[in-house]
Amino acid sequence: MTKPIDLYFWPTPNGWKIAIALEEMGLDYNLNLVDIGAGDQFKPEFLAISPNNRMPAIVDHDGPDGEPISIFESGAILQYLARKTGKFYGASPRDAIEIDQWLMWQMGGVGPMAGQAHHFLAYAPNLEPPQVIPYAQDRYRSEVARLYGVLEKQLAGQDYICGDFSIADMAVWPWASLWERQEQDLTKFPNMAAWLDRCAARPALARGRALAAEKRKTLGDKSAQKNLFKR
Repeated sequence: MTKPIDLYFWPTPNGWKIAIALEEMGLDYNLNLVDIGAGDQFKPEFLAISPNNRMPAIVDHDGPDGEPISIFESGAILQYLARKTGKFYGASPRDAIEIDQWLMWQMGGVGPMAGQAHHFLAYAPNLEPPQVIPYAQDRYRSEVARLYGVLEKQLAGQDYICGDFSIADMAVWPWASLWERQEQDLTKFPNMAAWLDRCAARPALARGRALAAEKRKTLGDKSAQKNLFKR
């Protein structure tokens, strides 16, 4: 009998990726909340699983050769789960290569740039003292727009990033769904807008996005800012 996967999670875009994947793949899991505002990510027991003090992370008790394995980094987890289940990774090696390209595009581009846009547009102005840096705000707002322009072209004439729904969509959607916080004009990206709605209509994706949603809150709390931003 297989054991549930242990999911270490907080409701953020990177956390949503893995909750969505587990739901879409029909895998059983146990939820372990990692309150990043309270500093749970720095606890020794979590660092033993995720040495970069970032969630999400998983422990699969039925890993390779039946032995437990812990995995951190959301992109690596998505690849692992897709290989484990044989789902959402295309029908051929060529498909998997295309999916990997767009997964890496998210990991190296959309996630970092959108994350910086969130920081300088939403969080930094509320720090003590406030940090309003127009150059940084313009830089990351514009870079997110550039990346969404790339996505817009890729989605022309197809429902999902690589044709069929895949782990690439699971990686990009959580960040792109927060386009308003990134101060983007969605009317410029009609293909992306339709894709956002198409993904959101998937029941499993909606369940992953809703996981522990009541825990998600703004980071106005000064102790949370200290844990997250070291201020």
